[in-house]
Amino acid sequence: MSEPASRRVLSAPRLKRELGLWDLVLFNVAAVAGVRWLSAAAHAGPGSITLWVLAVVFFFVPSALVVSTLSRSFPQEGGLYIWSREAFGDWHGFLCAWYYLISNLIYFPTLVLAGVSMAAYMFGAGQIAETRRYAIPVTFAVLWAVFLANLFGLKIVKWAGNFGGSSTWVTGGLLLAFAIPVLLKFGSATRFHIVPVVSWDSVNFWSQIAFAFIGLEVGAILGGEIHNPGRTIPRAAMISGAICTGFYIAGTSALLVLMRPEHISAMTGLTQAGQIAGERFGVWWLSPVFAALVTVGTLGQLGSYVAGNTRLPFAVGLDRYMPPIFARLHPRWGTPHVSILTQAAVCTFLLFAMEYGESLRGAYQTLVDMCVITTFVPFLYLFGAGMKFGRGVAGLSGLAVSALAIVVSLVPPPDVPAVWRFEFKVIAGLILTGALGWVVFVRSRARWRDDGSKSPTRRC
Repeated sequence: MSEPASRRVLSAPRLKRELGLWDLVLFNVAAVAGVRWLSAAAHAGPGSITLWVLAVVFFFVPSALVVSTLSRSFPQEGGLYIWSREAFGDWHGFLCAWYYLISNLIYFPTLVLAGVSMAAYMFGAGQIAETRRYAIPVTFAVLWAVFLANLFGLKIVKWAGNFGGSSTWVTGGLLLAFAIPVLLKFGSATRFHIVPVVSWDSVNFWSQIAFAFIGLEVGAILGGEIHNPGRTIPRAAMISGAICTGFYIAGTSALLVLMRPEHISAMTGLTQAGQIAGERFGVWWLSPVFAALVTVGTLGQLGSYVAGNTRLPFAVGLDRYMPPIFARLHPRWGTPHVSILTQAAVCTFLLFAMEYGESLRGAYQTLVDMCVITTFVPFLYLFGAGMKFGRGVAGLSGLAVSALAIVVSLVPPPDVPAVWRFEFKVIAGLILTGALGWVVFVRSRARWRDDGSKSPTRRC
């Protein structure tokens, strides 16, 4: 099958192919392996290691199998938008892309908030790490810096993914290098058990565990910028999948050896662990090094997601279900500049809107839960498409986990000050997002019909 020929013109702009296999492996690692999830998992206790294993078996492996199968069949730019459109029709393809687009716009501020909070330790300013006067302005500056860097294309931005993926490996290695001697000399700070403690906190956290394994689909969105995407994307998914699995399980275990769960901050736990390990061995520079690695990893993950997210409006714009201006490329750099600048502006608005009336941690948690819900809606489509195109068992497993993650994300964590406000923001945001997408879709369809275009046809 191919894209709707009646709406995509023969002279449609083409993106430059910049990514090879190992570029994509590092890109995937940067996108999937978020160092902040180690802190969140360790804060939830040793039972989270069991949750990591369950998430690998029932979500991550199925995700890799489905992405590999679909990317071989439909290697075009657009990834899950193309797959959902081919499986379920134009409206569902658009809705999948729309929710994925919005979810990432919510995700970017949470990613940077966690990163800049941990980066404060690099400058010996841990006391201001979670204060608004520091975190909000720096988050704003980092967001705009990464979006503007994307204007120059993947030839530049891929290095953020390369450095980010590499820093993830180094972070995991350092954690183990110090946790193992601490374990042998002082013993573990945490008593390990494999059964997760059942509480409202752990119920809400299950969705975040599954969310931490999302990211393999980002590289597939860049299909038009990957050399031999039908072969490269599946191979990169399997290699990076194994790396990310080991990173999460080993990294969480190392943090729990160094600290007790109740003492680990969900936002800055990694640099706390570096500080404790440094004190144990008299290595004063360890905490700043961890903070620096976290900063690089955060920038790599942000750069990877921004690259993928800004290509979705380009792909949808080619089908004219978004304003055609989104399908234009910059005359000099060949990038979807309108999409990049528009998303930067929306992220800025969301950062300040969600922070209003909440503590910094409360705003962070609200953003995370909204992001989890809006992200897993597209994954319902992703796994549904997998089931339709030959991955029945994998698709069903991923579909079930995605549905469960949406439900448990509606359970407020215990440190939210006002439950009603939390529920209102999350549920209203989900409904409003879908309604706004419907308006954009209907108006776009009316516009291209008024132009005399016929209903799209597909060629197999």
